[in-house]
Amino acid sequence: MSHVAHELHEEFPDQAEAIHSLKASNAHFARIAEEYHTLNRTIHRMETNVEPADDATIEGLKKKRLSLKDEIAGFLATV
Repeated sequence: MSHVAHELHEEFPDQAEAIHSLKASNAHFARIAEEYHTLNRTIHRMETNVEPADDATIEGLKKKRLSLKDEIAGFLATV
């Protein structure tokens, strides 16, 4: 599989320690980070036609990923 874009460590390159710490100390953050990771991998498979999907489905998942990213950014802003 090719490089998967939009991984959390790429989206927040200066926040790697904070992400790790929050995953270990905050169950809600850990859940949304895992959901983001799973969703990101699903989108990647769809975009590379490993798991084909129509454009509307992919766009809906991208909106959900963006919502999770915004929530994650909110957590990181408080650290």
